[in-house]
Amino acid sequence: MGGVSALSFVYIALCYIATAVFIAGVTSRIYKYASTPAPLKIPTTPAPTSRAGVAGRLAGEVLFFTSLFKGNKWTWLGGYVFHAALALVLLRHLRYFLVPIPEMVALAGPPGVWAGVIMVTALAYLFLRRMSVDRVAYISSIADYFVLSLIGLIGVTGLLMKFVIRADVAAVKGFIMGIVTFSPVQMPADPMFIIHLSLVLILMVYFPFSKLMHAGGIFFSPTRNQVDDPRERRHVNPWAAQ
Repeated sequence: MGGVSALSFVYIALCYIATAVFIAGVTSRIYKYASTPAPLKIPTTPAPTSRAGVAGRLAGEVLFFTSLFKGNKWTWLGGYVFHAALALVLLRHLRYFLVPIPEMVALAGPPGVWAGVIMVTALAYLFLRRMSVDRVAYISSIADYFVLSLIGLIGVTGLLMKFVIRADVAAVKGFIMGIVTFSPVQMPADPMFIIHLSLVLILMVYFPFSKLMHAGGIFFSPTRNQVDDPRERRHVNPWAAQ
């Protein structure tokens, strides 16, 4: 890594460390979810009575947030808009990691910018709703406000680089591709990019140890992934089967 500044060296190292923590942390949590016994038959009714039905139910939860929709339409609206916008933003950001850029990623460019605006707006709505609705504020913790603020700041700094303080996109991509290909280069001397990157690294390290792991944990929730067949089949605890 000759020729890079001390600051670049630090951030290059932080990028590798944050990625390692993210991958190891997520893998560890998923393994823990998968290996934790489910001693009780507790699917939330009405529940599917077949494996195909369970797969369909999980698909509905992941793609449409069906339980949240039934529980609270206003929270569902903010949450769904945020997640849909986030998905498009992440798709757009793949252009910084891929050469050549796939057509689908290229097409996500212009709408991905406005998805960022929508994402930040939805986050602000969810934050204010969490503070103003008594029953939601009662069950909220500092961690809930922290993660909303962190993702919101990532979105705001990204939008500032797009509309206000223009970043050198070529230099940014060169820096990221250098990390991806293990050929690090000088980091762009752009304060807003440094702030944006710092916030992203914090999120990557925080992700595996936070409620954000619901992204993978939903697939291991016994209330969602169990077949409702207690009358047809006896549910035996994994340790009792031995």
